[in-house]
Amino acid sequence: MNNSRGKLIVVSGPSGVGKSTIIADLLEKRGNMRFSVSLTTREPRPGEQNGKDYWFVSREEFADMVENGRLLEHASYVDNDYGTSADFVDGEMSLGNDVLLDIEVQGAAQVKAARPEAVLVFVAPPSLEELERRLRSRHTDSEEKIACRLRKVREEYARMDQYDYIVINRDKNSSAAELDAIITAEHCRTKDRIHLIREVE
Repeated sequence: MNNSRGKLIVVSGPSGVGKSTIIADLLEKRGNMRFSVSLTTREPRPGEQNGKDYWFVSREEFADMVENGRLLEHASYVDNDYGTSADFVDGEMSLGNDVLLDIEVQGAAQVKAARPEAVLVFVAPPSLEELERRLRSRHTDSEEKIACRLRKVREEYARMDQYDYIVINRDKNSSAAELDAIITAEHCRTKDRIHLIREVE
């Protein structure tokens, strides 16, 4: 049984970069990894499940959580609110589980300010040209939306230096392996292991 506190891992990256695939692979490999499902005030879309896609809450509930400091980060997008439950994160970490957040750069900055020990990882495409190709291959976005996404990527790139690590997603297997290695390395830090050596003395 793991008696040490878990790690808080924050993953960010542009739409279309492949974060979801990498994260799914990591969750399958690591038995003590928990994915933090975001809360939102928007209405569920057809097929979405409460607790799986999002935790759907009322605006009143969300405002109460903000006021009482129960959200690790929160932001508004298109008249809806989104946030991360501090209760869930702290509860799982206290059990020795690592918690993974998939959030945008603004939310990542909030988390780092609140929890300086959080490990921030930015998943980047090999190039903007490759990202554009991936976005087009999905056939889900208009030309206008693709152009908007690419503009946002440039804004995100300007904040990459705030991250502890960068994973360049050339293919899902090597990228998932890199993210896995980052988490392993974080667990091998001296401050987290020196007590184990002293116990042996």
